[in-house]
Amino acid sequence: MPNQAKWYFDFVSPFSYLQFRRLDRVPPTLEYEMVPVLFAGLLKHWEHKGPAEIQPKRVDTYRHCQWLAGHLGVPFQMPQAHPFNPLPYLRLCLSLGSSPKVVGEIFNYLWAEGAPAHTEAGIAELAQRLGVENLAEELNSSSAKQELRANTEQAIAEGVYGVPTFVVDTERFWGLDQMEMLSEWFANQDEMTQISTKRFTKFPSGL
Repeated sequence: MPNQAKWYFDFVSPFSYLQFRRLDRVPPTLEYEMVPVLFAGLLKHWEHKGPAEIQPKRVDTYRHCQWLAGHLGVPFQMPQAHPFNPLPYLRLCLSLGSSPKVVGEIFNYLWAEGAPAHTEAGIAELAQRLGVENLAEELNSSSAKQELRANTEQAIAEGVYGVPTFVVDTERFWGLDQMEMLSEWFANQDEMTQISTKRFTKFPSGL
């Protein structure tokens, strides 16, 4: 049984934030790495629009997230503008090592405090909290840019099309609503092989 996984996320995604706040529900024996990716890069590759690009879906998504946060007891306040450009936050996260503490600080700032995520003052305020002395240097780090690009390409190679997504072995678990499925699959892998991705050899044809 695999004991390592990747958790792909983007700070622009409210569902990534909500799942982050529920990571204590992940089976304790499942080790996973937090991997920042550029959601827009996934959408571009798969030629798909994001929820915020479809006006009715945008409204429904925001409403759903607000309700879901209350239902789960998770602090939630929309950023002052959304969607915002997540690149500075992703690069800052990577330059600081993408530790759970750093990831949590960024998520909470953006989604629990209603931060001005779209402004230079917003990223500067976060950088100050994180003890960053030279923000421009961190944001322009070539290694952080390369790592983000590599992370996104790796996610695409593993079939990831949205965030948040857990990848364990060859299995993908997309979205907050698949956390229970992840737990059951990890605990009962032999019994779950009948719905395992790698066992699908023939799919129903489309219209």
